[in-house]
Amino acid sequence: MSGLMRRLREGVADAAAEAGTKPYRWDGDLHVTLDDRAAAAGPMIQKRVLDSHRNLLERARSDRDAREKLYSLVGTLMAECCAGGEEAPGGGQALARRIAQDLLGYGPITELLGDDEVTEIMVNGPQEIWVERSGRLCRTDHTFRDADHLYDVLERIFAPSGRRIDLAHPWADGRLPDGSRAHAILPPLAVSGPYLTIRKFNHRIFDLEELVARDTLSDTEAEYLRDAVACGRNLLISGAAGTGKTTLMNALSTSIPEGERVVSIEDAAELELQHPHWLHLEARLPNPDGSGEITMRELLRNALRMRPDRILIGEVRGREAFELLSALTTGHAGALATVHAAGPEHAIKRLVHLVQMAETGIPHHVIQEQVCDVIDFVVHMIRGTGGERRLECVAHISDSEEPVCRVFPGSGRGIEGGGKR
Repeated sequence: MSGLMRRLREGVADAAAEAGTKPYRWDGDLHVTLDDRAAAAGPMIQKRVLDSHRNLLERARSDRDAREKLYSLVGTLMAECCAGGEEAPGGGQALARRIAQDLLGYGPITELLGDDEVTEIMVNGPQEIWVERSGRLCRTDHTFRDADHLYDVLERIFAPSGRRIDLAHPWADGRLPDGSRAHAILPPLAVSGPYLTIRKFNHRIFDLEELVARDTLSDTEAEYLRDAVACGRNLLISGAAGTGKTTLMNALSTSIPEGERVVSIEDAAELELQHPHWLHLEARLPNPDGSGEITMRELLRNALRMRPDRILIGEVRGREAFELLSALTTGHAGALATVHAAGPEHAIKRLVHLVQMAETGIPHHVIQEQVCDVIDFVVHMIRGTGGERRLECVAHISDSEEPVCRVFPGSGRGIEGGGKR
């Protein structure tokens, strides 16, 4: 039994005894067992792989061909361990993959992490794993053996980063070694859980030409935005979660002149800029005792002392919006930032509200006037019914009573100078 599972069960038993209630069953009716002989052979096979085939195991963590060789090797070893060399019980190939996946670190989701077409992994308890492919959700045939197996994987995910997840802290955020973001929440909050969600880090960087080829935006729109970035306009990229905001920001960053110094600030590192002079800052979560947190607002304050020519913010979501507005009103042009919003108008309203969270006492109408003065364009991204991500519109921001005026790129409006200032 994993350390996490043992601590959780002990905590539940103690809490139930104190309250005079029946302990919560963590695995409920979801417990699934393997054939006894196969279960007994698993640790023996894993030891043989670790002792004699460690190089193959290391390659299999990042190489698909090596991973297939590892599956084949484990299948062979499994057959040898079974009486008379017969085929492994429980379905040899599937069982061999399970044992190998445990060796690789994350059980049944290991293979999904290595699938380039998968962008998100959603574990809804031990027996239900979903993925997002090409913007569409589909259920996989991958499962954990039981709740203990899932808790063991959760410990492997969060323990290396010092994240605590137990009854006192029943949810956690963390990051896998490849940069993918993980979130988990435990029972009894997760009624049929535990639940695990992994947002995979996309190592492939698209440029604007590739996004045009994928119909994310048109040639005209790409050229319009390329000129806007090169000329130092301030762009706010808006959209719902998973609409491609970060992908577009990465692509637009290639239009920043090479002679400029770029500082990016993110809550969780996702940007992968192709720029020769790039400083990358990432916020830090609090320690299990609640200390040690470094916020986006603090990082932005530090970034302004680092002589940036360009400031990029992965996502504006809190009081750092005030520091961003202050920077832009004092001459820091050419900023790029993303924000969750339902449309351009909502993006401006949301930025105004986020600035107000800093409780500076500045009147609402003054903040709105400043936001409309410093933001040149809102670029809004959407996800279509078929899962495709595309640019819906580019909105030009004015400081009139109607702050947003939609502009269709290529309509003859040239982009000259460095913005409104």
